[in-house]
Amino acid sequence: MSTTRPYPPGDRGPEPSGASGVSEEAASSDVLPASTGGRQVRRLRLDGESGVVPLARDFTRQALYAWGWLPAESADRRAAAEDVLLVVSELVTNACLHAEGPDELFLACDKKVIRVEVSDRGAGQPAPRTPHRAGRPGGHGMFIVQRLCLDWGVLRTAGAAGKTVWAELGAPA
Repeated sequence: MSTTRPYPPGDRGPEPSGASGVSEEAASSDVLPASTGGRQVRRLRLDGESGVVPLARDFTRQALYAWGWLPAESADRRAAAEDVLLVVSELVTNACLHAEGPDELFLACDKKVIRVEVSDRGAGQPAPRTPHRAGRPGGHGMFIVQRLCLDWGVLRTAGAAGKTVWAELGAPA
């Protein structure tokens, strides 16, 4: 059992407003109008928060429920949702370990793809360790992201500190 939450991990369903420990303001959700192709967007500010990995996972789980990814009707759909949660965990953890912590989690979903973005103030360049040594502890995060995602990369803004690491996963059929 995790020391950061009083319940075992698992599929608990969408949490009532505020139950994830995210303030209403921080957990605000923006749903774009249908004219943008039905793309739905959510943002979570993480700068200065504690326990950001479970916070980001809970926020993402709530989005997956709102967007119809959960509850999963089949093992394949459940696996797709778990992949999204794992990628969020890996990207947020990477920002914690290598970039002074994440500033924001951004999720966007349309009928075909979910996009995960984690912004931070770090200067480093995330990359899978090469060669990947499966038997060694640690260093598997970006390898996992690379294996699970359709694509991923890093965006930088000229003249600004930090970066945004993004990853895209296919929506379940």
